[in-house]
Amino acid sequence: MSSFSTPAIELIQKTSFRTAAIGRIKLDEARAFFSILPLLLAFSPLLAFLLFSPLLLRLLRSPPKRWSHCLLLLPRPSLLVEETDVGDAKLRQVVSGLAKCCSPEDLTNRRVVLITNVKPGKLRDVMSEGLGSNMSVSTIRVICYYNGQIVRTKTDVKYEGSETCIAPLKIPIECTFQQLIDMIYSKTTIDKRRFKLVLICKYPLRNGNMFQPFPMRDDSSVREMLDLVNTTTIDEIELYIKVVRVKAQLNQSVGGHEDLFVRDHYNVAQSVYGCGPSTGAEPDTGPDGDDDDSADEEGNDQDVNDECAGDDDDVDIDGNASSFRTFNQVLENEQGIYVSAQAPSCDVSNHPDDETLDEPSPGNYHLPPTPQFQHVENLDIVVASTWTPWVQHTTGCSSGEFVIGQVFNSKSDLQEAAKIYSITAHQEYVVVASSTKLLVLRCKKAEECQCPWKLRAMVVKDTSLFVINKYTGPHTCVNPCLNRDHHQLDSKLVASHIKALIKAQFILSTAAIQASVMEKWGYQISYKKALDGKHKAIRQLFGDFFQSYTKLPRLFLAIEQSNPGSIVIWKTLENNMPNTEILQRVFWSFKPSIEGFQHCRPVISIDGTHLYGKYKGKLLIAMGCDGNNQLFPLAFAITEGENTDSWGWFLACIRNTVTQRMGICVISDRHPGIMAAMSDPHLGWAAPSAYHRICMRHFASNFMTRFKDNILKILVCRAALASTERKFNKHMNTIGRINPEALQWLEAVPLQLWALSHDGGRRYGLMTTNISEVFNSVLKGARSLPVTALVQLTFFRLKGYFVARRELGANRLASDERFTPYVDAQIQARVVKAGSMEIVLYDHVQGLFHVKSRRGRTHRLNLHEKKCTCGKTLLYGFPCSHLIAACQHRCVDFRLFVEGYYTTQSYYDTWASLFHPIFNEDEWPLYGGPTIVPLDSMQRTGSGRPRSTRLHNEMDVREGKTPITCGLCKQLGHNRRSCRNRNQV
Repeated sequence: MSSFSTPAIELIQKTSFRTAAIGRIKLDEARAFFSILPLLLAFSPLLAFLLFSPLLLRLLRSPPKRWSHCLLLLPRPSLLVEETDVGDAKLRQVVSGLAKCCSPEDLTNRRVVLITNVKPGKLRDVMSEGLGSNMSVSTIRVICYYNGQIVRTKTDVKYEGSETCIAPLKIPIECTFQQLIDMIYSKTTIDKRRFKLVLICKYPLRNGNMFQPFPMRDDSSVREMLDLVNTTTIDEIELYIKVVRVKAQLNQSVGGHEDLFVRDHYNVAQSVYGCGPSTGAEPDTGPDGDDDDSADEEGNDQDVNDECAGDDDDVDIDGNASSFRTFNQVLENEQGIYVSAQAPSCDVSNHPDDETLDEPSPGNYHLPPTPQFQHVENLDIVVASTWTPWVQHTTGCSSGEFVIGQVFNSKSDLQEAAKIYSITAHQEYVVVASSTKLLVLRCKKAEECQCPWKLRAMVVKDTSLFVINKYTGPHTCVNPCLNRDHHQLDSKLVASHIKALIKAQFILSTAAIQASVMEKWGYQISYKKALDGKHKAIRQLFGDFFQSYTKLPRLFLAIEQSNPGSIVIWKTLENNMPNTEILQRVFWSFKPSIEGFQHCRPVISIDGTHLYGKYKGKLLIAMGCDGNNQLFPLAFAITEGENTDSWGWFLACIRNTVTQRMGICVISDRHPGIMAAMSDPHLGWAAPSAYHRICMRHFASNFMTRFKDNILKILVCRAALASTERKFNKHMNTIGRINPEALQWLEAVPLQLWALSHDGGRRYGLMTTNISEVFNSVLKGARSLPVTALVQLTFFRLKGYFVARRELGANRLASDERFTPYVDAQIQARVVKAGSMEIVLYDHVQGLFHVKSRRGRTHRLNLHEKKCTCGKTLLYGFPCSHLIAACQHRCVDFRLFVEGYYTTQSYYDTWASLFHPIFNEDEWPLYGGPTIVPLDSMQRTGSGRPRSTRLHNEMDVREGKTPITCGLCKQLGHNRRSCRNRNQV
C-alpha cells in the first residue's frame, strides 16, 4: 500500500467501495477496548475473550462514525478508514474531529481513506474549516475530449463535432505536464509520431456561470487546472484536445494507424450549436416516432422482458462499472465513432481518406436558434448535400451496417440514424422497448419472414451518450410490393431535413417540402405529414407559439437594455387567471429608426398585413423613405385587427413617441379606420400638423371594382400622375365623355388626396404604399412564425439595412459625392435633356425665363421663387430640366435647388445610428410583471393549412399577363366553362 509524504485524504465513492479490500474500525469503541484489554489478558485471558468477542465482531461489522484519539495507537504506516452517509453536515463533524485529535505530523506517512457519499465539490468548505491545507484530493477526474472542434462563445467554451470522443482519466494531484501528455497518448491511442496535442482547459470565471479556454503549456498551468477541484465547486475537469498533424519525413512510416478527422479552427466568434456530448439527462422520449407516426411501432410486449432480462452484465444501470469499462474499451480499441445523423457530408468511417485530414469540416449543420435571421453561409452545402451514411459512407464498417460499440451523441441521434438506415434500405422496424436508458428495435417482418435484424442500445452511465451493445444485421426479408411512403419517414425526420431550408426561406410551400423529400429519399409523403414537419421545424427553430407570448416582455426588455431609447408600448386586457394579462396590442420602434427619420423626407407610408401563425392578428407597419428613394422602417405594432381604434392607437403612438415633425404626409389606402384616425384632431394628424394622401394603386383598384372598365382605370392613373393641372383636366374630361358617372365618383373624392397635380409637393412624388408593401413581402414568411421570432426578424432586418446603407453613405462621403445615387441619376438625365432647350430671358432681376423644349412645349420659369409651370421642381424636391437649362444659361449652380434630404450627408445621417446586439435568451433581463398570454379567441381552430384571409381584387392579377380567351366565342375574360354561349354551341 502506497504512502504519501504529505497528509492526504482519499475520497472513495460508496458505490465502488469494497469492504473486503479495506477493513473498518470503529475508533471510539476501539479506544476503550484497547485501554483495558492488557489488564484482562493478564488477569484472565478466557474472561477477556468471553467479554469482548461480541464487541469485536460488532466493531468489524459496523462502520465507524467519527475520528478518535486511538489513531495514535495504530502503527505507522497504517490505514485509517472513516465512513459517513449523512451529507456534508456529518462530514463536517468528522473532519473537525480529525483536526482536533490529530496533528499534521500524526497523519504523515499514513493513508487516510474517507468513504462518503458527498461529492468532491462539496468537500471545499469542509476543508477550509477543518484541516485546511492538510486535506486535499489525491486524484482528480479529468474528462478529455478529442476528435472534434473547440467552439468559443462570449460566456462559454464547448467541444463539439459529429465524431467527438471522450477519454476519462484519473490524474494524480502532483502530475506534471509531460506525464499528462503521456497519459492522454496512452488513453486515446493517438500516434505521438504523427500527431501533437494542444490542450485547452475549460476554466470557470468568478463572475457568474462563465467559462473561457485556458491553454496547458507547462507544469504550473497543469497545477492550476488540477487545483480547480479544491478552489471551485466543479466535480470534474473538462480538457479539450486539439490534434495537430506532424509533417511526416520522407523516411517516416505512417502506415498502420487510424486517422482522426480534426477541425483546425476553434476560436469561433459566435455561438454554434452542434451535436457534442451533453451532460444533461436524456428526457423520456417515449416510443420512437411522433404522435401521428408511431401508432404501429409498438412491438410484441413479450419480447421486452427477453431483451431486458439477464443483460446487467453488459450495461449496469444500478451503478456497476461494467458499462463504463465496455465504453472505455470501445474508445481504446475501436476509437468509438460519434454519429450525428444531422451532419451531412461527414465521413463517419473508421478509415477516412488521408486527403480529408488537412481540410476543415464543410460546415456546422446545427444552425443557431437565436438569432435565426442572419444569412445562412454555405447554405448550398447544407441543402445540396447528398450524404447518406448508409451508402457512400459507413457507420463503422464497409457494409454500411451498425456495429457493436458504436456511440451516438444522444438517443435522438440514434433514432434518426436508425430511421435513415431503414429508409435507405427500404425496410421498416418496430420499437420493442424505449426509455431514457434503453432502446430496442427489431424488424417489422421478424415473425413473418424470420428476419434476424435487431438493435439494442443503452445509455452510457452519467452521460447522454448511447452505445450499441447488441446488433444483428443486415435485413434478410423482402418487401412484397413497392410502397409510396415509409413508416419511419415521419414528420420528425422531415422537420430535421427541412430545418435548413426553413431557416433560409421562411416561405417554403408544402409542395416544395414533398418534392425535397422525394428527391432525397424517393418516397412521396402526404400533404399532412409535410405540413406537420414544417410546423415542427418552425417550433424547433423559433420556439412554441404560446410560450412566445410569455417571452415577449423579456425580449423587449433586452432590446431596450441593449438599445436605449427604443420605444415599446403595451395594451393588455384583464384575465380571470391571477397575475396574467391578455395581450391586445404592442407597439415598438427602435432608437436608430427614431433618430434616422429626422433626416428623411417627411413622408410616412402605413399599411397592415395578416399574421398566419397559430394565432390570428394584424401587423401594422409605418415606413419612411430616405434620400436614395429606399424604404426606411420606422415603427411596428401587433394588434387584434384593423379597425378605427387600433389604427388610431397606432398613429397616436407614432405621434407621441416617435416623431413630432410638422407637415408629415401620410400615405395609405382608404381603410375606414385610417380615414377616421387621420381626421381626428385629438390624435395630431389633422392638417396642418399632417396631410393625408391616398395610394394611387388602391384608389384605382377601388375605381375598377366599381366600374369594371380597364380603359377608364388607365385614364384614372394618368390623371393621378399628371404633374400639371392642364394634363389632369384633359384626362378628367376624357373620363367624363366616356362615363359621366365615373367622373362624378372621382370628383366626390377630394382631389388633393389622390391627384399629384393638386398635392402641393407633400408626397415628394410617392404615389403608392409600395414601400410598406415591399417590407410586407420581406416579412411574408415571418408572419407565420411566433411573435418573438417576428420581433427579432424586424430587429435583424433593420440592422442589416443600417449596416449596408451606412457603408454606402460613408463611401460616397469619402468620394466627395454631393447627392445620393437616385438623385444623381435623375439630375444627369435632366441635364442631358436641358441641353436641347431654348432659353429666353425676360427679367434677370426677378429671374423670369421662357423655356421651349425640343418638342415645342413652352414653360414659364421663376428662378427666385423656384417655380416652373411643369410643377416637377415643387413636386419632387430637385430641379426639373427647365430650371437646369435656365441655370446653365445664367451660369448659376443648379445644385442649390436640390433639397437637403437628397444630399449624401443627410443620407449618411439617416443610417448613421448603430444597432447594438441583443443578449442571448438566457441573459435577457428578468420580467417582474404579469404573465402575457394570447387571447383564446385569436387562436386558429381549424387543422391543416390556414385559410387565406386576404381580400383578393384586380390588383392581385399580374400586370402584363395574357388574358384568358374563351375557346367557344373567342372573347376575352372567361373560359369555356363560364361562357354564356356554351349551351348555344
